[in-house]
Amino acid sequence: MKSNFPEKYSVKKTDKKTLLKWYRLLFLGRTLDERAPNYLKQAIGWSYHAPAAGHDGIQLAIGQNFKKNKDHLFPYYRDLQTCVSAGMTAEEVIYNGISKDADVAGGGRHMSNHLAKPEWNIHNVSSATGNHTLHASGLGRALKTYKENDAVVISSQGESSVSEGYVYEAINGASREQLPVVFVFQDNGYGISVPKEDQTANRKVAHNFEGFKNLRIIYCNGKDVFDSMNAMEEAVSWAKKEQRPVVVHANCVRIGSHSNSDRHELYRDENELNYVKEYDPLAKYKRMLLRYDKATEEELKEIEEKVTKEVKDAHKKAIKAADPKPESIHDFVIPEPYVSEKYPDGIPKGEGNSIKLIEALNGTLKSEFRHNPDTYLWGQDIANKDKGGVFNVSKGMQQEFGKHRVFNAPIAEDYIMGTANGMSRYNKKIRIVVEGAEFADYFWPAMEQYVETTHEYWRTKGQFSPNITIRLASGGYIGGGLYHSQTTEGALATFPGIRVVYPSFADDAAGLLRTSMRSEGLTLFLEPKALYNSPKAAAVVPDDFEVPFGKARVRREGDKMTLITYGNTTHMCLEAAEKLSKEDGLEVEVIDIRSLIPLDKETILKSLRKTSRALVVHEDKVFGGFGGELAAILADEAFELLDAPVKRLGAEFTPVGFNRILEAATLPNTEKVLKAARELAAY
Repeated sequence: MKSNFPEKYSVKKTDKKTLLKWYRLLFLGRTLDERAPNYLKQAIGWSYHAPAAGHDGIQLAIGQNFKKNKDHLFPYYRDLQTCVSAGMTAEEVIYNGISKDADVAGGGRHMSNHLAKPEWNIHNVSSATGNHTLHASGLGRALKTYKENDAVVISSQGESSVSEGYVYEAINGASREQLPVVFVFQDNGYGISVPKEDQTANRKVAHNFEGFKNLRIIYCNGKDVFDSMNAMEEAVSWAKKEQRPVVVHANCVRIGSHSNSDRHELYRDENELNYVKEYDPLAKYKRMLLRYDKATEEELKEIEEKVTKEVKDAHKKAIKAADPKPESIHDFVIPEPYVSEKYPDGIPKGEGNSIKLIEALNGTLKSEFRHNPDTYLWGQDIANKDKGGVFNVSKGMQQEFGKHRVFNAPIAEDYIMGTANGMSRYNKKIRIVVEGAEFADYFWPAMEQYVETTHEYWRTKGQFSPNITIRLASGGYIGGGLYHSQTTEGALATFPGIRVVYPSFADDAAGLLRTSMRSEGLTLFLEPKALYNSPKAAAVVPDDFEVPFGKARVRREGDKMTLITYGNTTHMCLEAAEKLSKEDGLEVEVIDIRSLIPLDKETILKSLRKTSRALVVHEDKVFGGFGGELAAILADEAFELLDAPVKRLGAEFTPVGFNRILEAATLPNTEKVLKAARELAAY
């Protein structure tokens, strides 16, 4: 639905003190905006700058309607005036522009002009345009969950970025869940050089959302300070009162080029360039103050002189400020994990009844939900009456913990990941488990948010850690065919900022899951679905069992060869090792690495000092598989220990077929492991 809004602010109704405050903020923003290109010309920095000029009205209004430490703001790369209006200083803006260590957004780690101040809840936003809408919806969910009815999330972006599918996912989710989020579209008519008619058939992109239930749409003149203030105050007030989302569509002009690497004269004619200058919001606002006797020329000049001095002083401080140190690149890649005191090596103690891997996962999830009331689980098809996911891993959880903690998500993998990122920003106690997709193969639409979330901790210089465990049912051997048989760690382990674990037995599944859910940071938890109910993966699992990250487990000792493996192929390696012992008299050591990142290199190297031969086995393809990294590490760090080349075994370089004959031809099995081991032994 769309509606008009009351006129609270106008040049006649607004008091002089407020009008002059706004003028100071507008002039400060414009001064910084116009000064930014000079830093690049002098080779000082600010190599990316997207001018805010022409968006001044709506950006002033966004900042003025944001309450620091209460509301949450997601500015985009053109929101310099927004951040100034919200309270960021000239010094802070310049530190960001020239990437100084004192930059409050992240110490020069992120692109210039991406302003943020996490301590105020002005969030550090990615360069992937519009993807923060998902985070905004996630934070809106947190506000609603924790009953913060006097707070709102504001997400800002350009109109062209609304073309991204994840923006629709975010707004659809916010409308369905009725979340207090204000989505601001700043419409200047262009996405770099692409006119908006090439983006959407509607003249105003907000029209695309008019059929969404529970969503209010407000249209305003983003070039006009008063219209923008009235629109934003109404949007924020309504979102809080109604606990529902709002879209504010603000019509702006882009006075300059898209950025300092764009030349707009190549696609805009002289008439258009003159037109946008005539509609300069700052010049219009100044004229109105003078015309209606709200300020004198002298008063405005005094403000301008003070601002000019303020910016010059900030410049002098920023130029002298320290740059980031080269060695700091290794700081804040991932937080320190939870440390197990009782099980430092991840080896269970005592005896008891053996349980299946799926029972271990279900039991650990429930145990951790009881341990931490700020733990949540959502995903596709994970909670509907007696069903708990495609494989029933989450069976019974919604009944015990309620729909506010365990619930279904739309079939939108990016939304699942993005809202986890967003909700985890609310406080550090929150732990989120997402079933990222029903099968690991369906996770690819979430790669955008997966990549985003891996570098949040580093990009913010440790100011935000997404405390999320991503569960994925992985691998083949179920006759599933395409999109039901992939194991994806070869691709997903290439990003810094995430831990990757892949258990083979029930005890390790429970122990690694508990450690993941108690740790800060992001963990990818891959579950070999073929082993969920397999007797060979069953194990005795202590109720409090924990497995530290980066601790491999020697599943079988030997001295003739080391089989390095994880997941489904661990059992094949153990079976092959038994046959080699009985039929060939070879005692083979089997190492289940369990944790891919971080990797326990020491256990592997210790084994090779005994065996001098290494066979790396995993279910994934040999080409591009994680085994390539293992082999490279051994070649680099264990070359002198080896009596033979490192041998690798994995899937064929082909998709996995649905017919069981095709699947068997593609994936590793015990006989293939046996054959490879004998070849290596004979070298």
